[in-house]
Amino acid sequence: MGGVSTEDRAERVPKQDRSRATRQRLLEAAVACLAEHGWAGSTVSVVAERAGVSRGAAQHHFPTREDLFTAAVEYVAEERSTALRHLFPQGAAGDRHAVVAALVDLYTGPLFRAALHLWVAASNEDQLRPRVTELESRVGRETHRIAVDLLAADEAVPGVRETVQGLLDMARGLGLANLLTDDAARRERVVAQWAGLLEEALG
Repeated sequence: MGGVSTEDRAERVPKQDRSRATRQRLLEAAVACLAEHGWAGSTVSVVAERAGVSRGAAQHHFPTREDLFTAAVEYVAEERSTALRHLFPQGAAGDRHAVVAALVDLYTGPLFRAALHLWVAASNEDQLRPRVTELESRVGRETHRIAVDLLAADEAVPGVRETVQGLLDMARGLGLANLLTDDAARRERVVAQWAGLLEEALG
């Protein structure tokens, strides 16, 4: 019977590792390009050059521009969600100020800027819109779930779900304000106010 030799397996594993590494470089480069140059300035060629791979290699992993950028935003959002959970491995109901600050930070970095450019592009491009709408819905649900867990919020209590969603909507608004000016001082005051409101609302 034929089979895969030890040598073949030894060659295949590094190749798979290289493929994963290339894909990751492309995803990270795509988010960085989108954050810095917007949708119009972020082509597959620009991303491939930044990632240090050929355009052909980029299109092997992501056949279309839409594939690349939606996958990139989703990948980095998942990485940020994982990092957020790791900040509070035991939960953080006793330090809601820290949770609010961490959630707000999600909306003040390159990922939010990249996602915003993707949303604006999707509002004008029919081919992109359904993919970004579905992605935003999925990322939004996950962020809400993380917020509920970290805040130890009981959504069976009337109004709690809306309170958590209001927190995330507020965080997004602070992220928008931060795009134009350094809003750190006002942001800190708003974070402190929301932490106090959550203590009252969630108990």
